[in-house]
Amino acid sequence: MSIPITQRAKQNLHNNNVVKTDVAGGLNNEYPVIEKDLEPGVIAEANNDGTIFVEKNVSDHKKLEAIAHEKVHMSQMERGDLEYDDDNVYWKGETYPRDKMEEGAKNLPWEKEAWKANKEFKKQNG
Repeated sequence: MSIPITQRAKQNLHNNNVVKTDVAGGLNNEYPVIEKDLEPGVIAEANNDGTIFVEKNVSDHKKLEAIAHEKVHMSQMERGDLEYDDDNVYWKGETYPRDKMEEGAKNLPWEKEAWKANKEFKKQNG
């Protein structure tokens, strides 16, 4: 049986390789951002426990862009549109099995709003 994602997030907070970062500065007042090694191809993750994980081995510019994206997902979760567990993502009452999707794909309904944040970030920050 796999460990629920919220439990994994809490366990990772106690891992010695995790570093709380201040790279977000004024961009991130609401959510703790933690730098850590993420899976290959993953730059950041919005967690059910209110934290954002960001890949520690990317540029500060890329971290800031990823944090802007993940903050949209945090907002979606706060307003009740987005939920997830280890097996599924739930968007506005519909279930999307994780094994049938490409995580982060721009065509997923919850990603459309988040990718707009990336576009806006690039427009403002190059």
